[in-house]
Amino acid sequence: MALNSRICGMLKIEHPILLAGMGGASVPRLAAAVSNAGGLGVLGAAACSPERLRSWIRETRALTDKPFGVDTLLPASVRRGKAPETGVAPADPMAVFGEYQQFARDFMAREGLGEVDSAAAMRAAAGAESEGGPPMFSKEFFEAQMEVVIEEKVPVYAAGLGNPGPWMDRLHANGTIVMAVVGKVKHALQVVESGIDMIVAQGHDGGGHNSPIGTISLIPQVVDAVGDRVPVLGAGGISDGRGVAAAFMLGAEGAWVGTAFLATEEAGIEDFQKQAIAEGGDGDTVVSRSITGKPARMIANKWANAWIEAGKEPLPMPYQSMIAGPVMAAAIRDKRMDVLPGFAGQGIGLIKSVRPAAAVMRDLVADAEKALAGAKRFG
Repeated sequence: MALNSRICGMLKIEHPILLAGMGGASVPRLAAAVSNAGGLGVLGAAACSPERLRSWIRETRALTDKPFGVDTLLPASVRRGKAPETGVAPADPMAVFGEYQQFARDFMAREGLGEVDSAAAMRAAAGAESEGGPPMFSKEFFEAQMEVVIEEKVPVYAAGLGNPGPWMDRLHANGTIVMAVVGKVKHALQVVESGIDMIVAQGHDGGGHNSPIGTISLIPQVVDAVGDRVPVLGAGGISDGRGVAAAFMLGAEGAWVGTAFLATEEAGIEDFQKQAIAEGGDGDTVVSRSITGKPARMIANKWANAWIEAGKEPLPMPYQSMIAGPVMAAAIRDKRMDVLPGFAGQGIGLIKSVRPAAAVMRDLVADAEKALAGAKRFG
């Protein structure tokens, strides 16, 4: 049976599979490869300066004549200029900032990581440029990114965190399809009220920023809550065609796939990080706030473990990125898989090698169709 749903018509794509907008990995060549293979490529632009974001959009257009999207973050706590109400992070991040910087320096010394320029490192570690502009992950930074998205009239915009409501009218005036990634039913209900076009329900299994709720539990509950108003895409640990089929069986109309595309020739991450994906197993990931300040699933590493061993709570976004930036940049420079193997979902055990993105897309579609056809026989 053909893998198809109404989102194919809405997005003007052949297959209802979208590349998750993964920062540092979902670069123009990967987004274009996924779009050219019949899905929707999405740029992971969370850490892109406005200048780089504009450059990436134009580069992607040069690589494909198919629709594509842009994913950035719109965390409400940063937009309001407040720290997230975690109940555990220091009340005044700047009061302990120097102490946390020293913690990072001590870690680097123990691990034999040489010093790097702090300001440039924070941007380099997250894939951003080092030119002047708004401080990264600040209210001004997010707003400047959104101006580029609107000016460039991108076909699809995805909010990886937060609610794009304040920009909805201008995005829709450009014909942009707008979606948001959510991790709870209450968040789905909130973004639907803003006029969103589709929702990605991403469960706890997923890599990067994710939900406290498991994927198999989250998807059907979001579908029941808002599926009669907008299409819902499933996400979180979907690494092969069986996972795509499972998302459909749970009521989703498409899949938002990340980790499976990390181990591709076109992904923007380092080769040693792709190797870590291919070598990883189901129990090799952890959820940590040690890099961005928000809970994110990553392959287990010494940096995340150091915070646990020291009993220290990471700072909220954007402060934690400032602390982690030099460490991450040094780890990339020195190719330290044990310090920065990268973000990944729990489905990494299904990934065995690094392949072209088109091959990954082909197998996702074929295996999903096979799984759904098999399930139909039991109906």
